[in-house]
Amino acid sequence: MKLLTKEIAVKTKGLIRSFEFGESEVYALNGVDLEVYKGEFVVVLGPSGAGKTTLLNMIGGIDLPSEGEVFVGEENITNYTTNEMNTFRRNEVGWVFQFFNIVASLRAWENVGLALEFQGVKDKHEVRRRSFEELKKVGLEGKEYRFPSQLSGGEQQRVAIARALVKNPKILVADEPTGNLDFVTGQSIAELLRELNEKEKTTLIVVSHDISITQYADRVFHLRMGKIEKIEENPTDNGTKKVRVE
Repeated sequence: MKLLTKEIAVKTKGLIRSFEFGESEVYALNGVDLEVYKGEFVVVLGPSGAGKTTLLNMIGGIDLPSEGEVFVGEENITNYTTNEMNTFRRNEVGWVFQFFNIVASLRAWENVGLALEFQGVKDKHEVRRRSFEELKKVGLEGKEYRFPSQLSGGEQQRVAIARALVKNPKILVADEPTGNLDFVTGQSIAELLRELNEKEKTTLIVVSHDISITQYADRVFHLRMGKIEKIEENPTDNGTKKVRVE
């Protein structure tokens, strides 16, 4: 079992996100409280419409809650100004998406380097060096000059993971990272995320409806209809599962 610090990396308190549809109000999140420890690999599992992506958007600073608070480390990001939130997204959060979101006209290393350029790194040699290093970590050494069209789906997702990690974020958030891949390729991506989480000590929050990815997690939060129903702790330890109902 991986030993985890009890230092809190991400915390949400009473998180609510509602939307108005005509005269009705729909709750995507309806009072979510969770804590993620520094260096932990957490999976938020739930069916479509459970509120998984909405929760990730709150944590990653893409959207703001209707009520409640989000803390990353000691910082309450719900109090951030627009400029502070932009800086937070640029420097503190690494995003991995279901559909890769890499630029077709750029080579693999250039896609990774975009994250550094957005951070303000102007030295082209440094951008290239760090991009090559990150691509090696995700198993793409020798493919740095390939365009996305010359890479498989799994390789494109590896480029996206390298791009997310190259800026050394406080947290890495992944929205259905295996959802656009076949089962075998998806498993290899899940294994890679686990390996990087252990080696780099990066806090990793994955949302998915794919139960197979939970075997790589330290804890699994089951989300349904905007609420956390239960938490599985260390679900793969010796084949046993400890379940706490919220």
